[in-house]
Amino acid sequence: MRRKALKAAFPHTFPVMAGYLFLGIGFGILLESKGFAFPWAILMSIIIYAGSMQYVAIDLLAGGASLISTAIMTVMIQIRHLFYGLSLIDKYRDAGKKKFILIHELTDETYSLICSCDPPKGVDKNIFYLSISMLDHLYWIIGCTVGSIFGSLVELNTKGIDFVMTALFVVIFTDQWLNAQDRLPAVIGLICSVACLLLFGPGNFIIPAMISILAVLTVLRGSLERRSERI
Repeated sequence: MRRKALKAAFPHTFPVMAGYLFLGIGFGILLESKGFAFPWAILMSIIIYAGSMQYVAIDLLAGGASLISTAIMTVMIQIRHLFYGLSLIDKYRDAGKKKFILIHELTDETYSLICSCDPPKGVDKNIFYLSISMLDHLYWIIGCTVGSIFGSLVELNTKGIDFVMTALFVVIFTDQWLNAQDRLPAVIGLICSVACLLLFGPGNFIIPAMISILAVLTVLRGSLERRSERI
């Protein structure tokens, strides 16, 4: 069953694999440029496993940030995962002990795949979701490690290398947009995000955007479900 689930999950992770390898390599190169050798890249990619936070953590480590400031920064950057978790309560309800692994493995891209991919007939859904999650994490670990080793061997100009994260989000969103039957929820998300960006500015819009998206989707839940059934 595990092999069957892994085989079914693997094709869905191709876009994430491409993004995570390059994104991880970028992180590894930046980390090495700050004087942290590849064991740090391996450890951070396994334990932290958060692209945005890991990039920020490079400067926090290099600058000697306090534990309290690091914790506050982490909450601010990763607060969106609270909303991810709320939306996956039903999917992970009967996951048993796998739930703790699934929670740790949840990233933006993995969340997108979990929401958009259904396990094929005859495949246990929890093992299928776990396979997607573990494959994505493996890509990230490999990318971070390769980037750190490469950065120690070749001197590179790292300016702008973290833009690969933005490119990855665009690719994931475009793929879901093209394959979605109902694009209205995505349109709602875009409108709320743009509105919050204009109101609160680029440094403070993420939390208000998440809250507004959740509120609008909750209010329109019944209508969206009926619309989905008709489609």
